[in-house]
Amino acid sequence: MSYCAQPHLTCSVTGANRGIGLGLVTALASRPNTVVFAGARDPAAQSLKDISAKHPNVHGVKLTLGDKADNEAAVAEIQRIAGQLDVIIANAVGISNYYGPLVETPISEFRDHWEINTLGNVILFQTAHRLLLASPSKAPRFAIISSGAASMGTYFPLRVAAYGSSKAAINFLVKVMDQEHPSLISLAIHPGWVRTDMGNQSALAHGMAEAPETVEYSVDGILARVDQATSKELSGRFWNFKASHEGMMWNIATEEIPW
Repeated sequence: MSYCAQPHLTCSVTGANRGIGLGLVTALASRPNTVVFAGARDPAAQSLKDISAKHPNVHGVKLTLGDKADNEAAVAEIQRIAGQLDVIIANAVGISNYYGPLVETPISEFRDHWEINTLGNVILFQTAHRLLLASPSKAPRFAIISSGAASMGTYFPLRVAAYGSSKAAINFLVKVMDQEHPSLISLAIHPGWVRTDMGNQSALAHGMAEAPETVEYSVDGILARVDQATSKELSGRFWNFKASHEGMMWNIATEEIPW
């Protein structure tokens, strides 16, 4: 039985109204004994209305990345409805708005990317950690959807200095969470290069028609990592959604990705 299908588990997914986030909510919604909170800037989005109508265990909550008041209200809503929080998948990957060499990247782009991509997830953790660490499961998860573009050991020349550095910073904070909270299993997960709005924008910037991986394939790999992280030994590490040996420039052949 998967971790997120254990009795009475509450999972929260951010960035849930489209792309990978919506795919994660859809997959989790069909699991037994699982309550899913779908965090989005617009929880009344039609995509979330449709899935909530089909799955009464799915609850849309307003959660804007980096907005402390939104985060506090969302956590309070989770506590009111479910009384517990066992898994957070921080999927709201934020922005990847600039493609170009470091020497030409405006400092304002670094500030924007770090403010949203890095500090947005710090605010989420700071706001939710008390409820999360009190999880009756005794093995709460905080999984951050990172990016292979953040890896220095497996470097991709994608001209995304602002985006990649903001994700590398989040990876470091996954290690901090692991060290500071012995009961918490913290994970950074590379989701693949996925056919989302952001993924396709990046693909176009690098001369491709679209990103290579489907949302469904990415979601399957992400949830497998969350489900399989059953011991502290797997915490504080950077995981590939799926190892690939196809040899394409964007493929990573290892299960674990070097920082």
